[in-house]
Amino acid sequence: MIGRLSGKLVEKQPPRLVIDVGGVGYEVEAPMSTCFALAANGSVVTLLTQMIVREDAILLYGFATENERALFRELIKVSGIGAKLALTILSGMSVADFVATIEADDAARLTGLPGVGKKTAARLLVEMRDKLSGTAIAPSLQGGATSAAADAPAGPVGATGEAHQALVALGYKAAEADRLLRGLDPDGERDSEALIREALRRAVR
Repeated sequence: MIGRLSGKLVEKQPPRLVIDVGGVGYEVEAPMSTCFALAANGSVVTLLTQMIVREDAILLYGFATENERALFRELIKVSGIGAKLALTILSGMSVADFVATIEADDAARLTGLPGVGKKTAARLLVEMRDKLSGTAIAPSLQGGATSAAADAPAGPVGATGEAHQALVALGYKAAEADRLLRGLDPDGERDSEALIREALRRAVR
């Protein structure tokens, strides 16, 4: 089990990161909050990790904080919530916001996330309420918000294009990504991270 990685960040295409540890490049997927917290390529970074072994792959997920990893571990225990959807949830709202959403029984906010329908939201509200009450997450979780992408179809160019690709990689349809980004950067002065943050805020309002 790999629980922690410390090395040089050599590639950052949210949610995919590549970290060089002693000459070995580890591919890691991370929520956008973690991606935003990392410095530029070439910097030394440390991530807490969760390794998931499947029949066809060994996957690593990375987190900037113990709270993010703890919530990820609880989410993937919920029926119907896989690692990809758990990462999307962590990317769409901070850990603190997620805890508040569960405590407020706010299904509508959960369904604003891609892949979370009414049944999944209801299951999350029931199962996560019990899980959070019995862990160290609920009392003090302070978290970041957002995540992003690669392997997305072509879309707008520049920062808007990068943000569009990130949203599609998170599970939003291209048309929905267009809607969330529409009008956010009329002068072309904002970077992709700022656009993704604002688009994700729009999605869960």
